[in-house]
Amino acid sequence: QVQLAESGGGLVQPGGSLRLSCAASGSIFGAYVMGWYRQAPGKERELVATITSGGNTNYGDSVKGRFTISRDNAKNTVYLQMNSLEPEDTAVYYCNLNQWRGGRRYDYWGQGTQVTVSS
Repeated sequence: QVQLAESGGGLVQPGGSLRLSCAASGSIFGAYVMGWYRQAPGKERELVATITSGGNTNYGDSVKGRFTISRDNAKNTVYLQMNSLEPEDTAVYYCNLNQWRGGRRYDYWGQGTQVTVSS
């Protein structure tokens, strides 16, 4: 099993910044992808950003140029630096780790951390 522990959410004014962290522990072997997804009230969960073990990144269109994802492989930790935050970024942010083993994809999720952008 894999456990994900998120931190760093909170309340911030429009234009401000926040940094989220997610540390993975447990049965982690080989290459895996880590990332962030978010879900606002009444909306479906959407991609924020992902990063592979090799450092390749992918971003949702709404956050490109404002958010930066990074990871520390030695610590099995992923970070999300969020700048120029907008009220539309308000959501619960979920950390995700996915890994392929034996031809099957395994997905693990954190419990979520609330980000609220409001004046």
